[in-house]
Amino acid sequence: MGITNQTSISDFLLLGFSQHPEQQPLLFVLFLAGYLVTVLGNLLIVLAIGSDPHLHTPMYFFLANLSFVDTCFSCTIVPKVLVNLHTQHYTISHTGCLVQMYFFMALALLDDFLLAVMAYDRYMAICLPLHYSTVMCPQRCLLLVTASWLCSHLLAFSLSLLMSHFSFCASHSIPHFFCDVPPLLKLACSDTHIFQVTMLTEAVLSGMIPLTCVLVSYAHIIHTVLRIPSAGGKHKVFSTCGSHLTVVTLFYGTLFLVYFRPSSSYSADTGMVMSVIYTMVTAMMNPFIYSLRNRDMKGALWRFFSWRKCSTQ
Repeated sequence: MGITNQTSISDFLLLGFSQHPEQQPLLFVLFLAGYLVTVLGNLLIVLAIGSDPHLHTPMYFFLANLSFVDTCFSCTIVPKVLVNLHTQHYTISHTGCLVQMYFFMALALLDDFLLAVMAYDRYMAICLPLHYSTVMCPQRCLLLVTASWLCSHLLAFSLSLLMSHFSFCASHSIPHFFCDVPPLLKLACSDTHIFQVTMLTEAVLSGMIPLTCVLVSYAHIIHTVLRIPSAGGKHKVFSTCGSHLTVVTLFYGTLFLVYFRPSSSYSADTGMVMSVIYTMVTAMMNPFIYSLRNRDMKGALWRFFSWRKCSTQ
């Protein structure tokens, strides 16, 4: 089929794992297991926080939003991967590809903003505890989350709109397991200069600013913690912040490796490995990082399951 412009494209081929047919049953099991753990774990966090009045605080409000976003993030990508691996039918429609790319970008940006908001919340709680209840009031927490949702979707929509006008005349085979931006740019035969400038500008605004917020917040937190005289107090604060910092490091590290370099140097294999980490691993780790090491969350989960057990008897 000759593909000369965008209008002649009815679908793309997602060839991320098609080159290794002998590994596809194992990949299907791994992706399915990771998907179930991610969705069930993060939904349990949302339900436990929503049902327990003791956890109706800013920190857990932001955590519930992060868990919900991670659930949606996995649902945007993994079900299509599982269908492709099971059926060995790798097509995705042109519209479906753009829609997947839009939600992927919007939810990734939303994760980015929420991680920054959570770092700011920890800064206020640890460094300015006397002002915490005033500054992090319910109205301000809702405003921060709403602003994060609006900004992430507006930024993703602008890039998706630009991408929708591209012509893909070279090939319709994407060497990836979902419709990511770098491999789509490699296929475009339109002038992508405006798109790349827009993407770089948005990456600086939506990446560097939240990351700076995280780094500055933790610089103040570390400075405050080092002044705590008791070793037990230091350990308590570091254990709380260490979980969040681990997720931040994984998330930003992989994103920078994939997106903050020229598209000409993009490697499909490296891109897929990094994509698995920030689309699957970080979202799957959140229930363990934020729950199993948190006494309040474990208590809320225990009460949630106890209530469910009593209500069914």
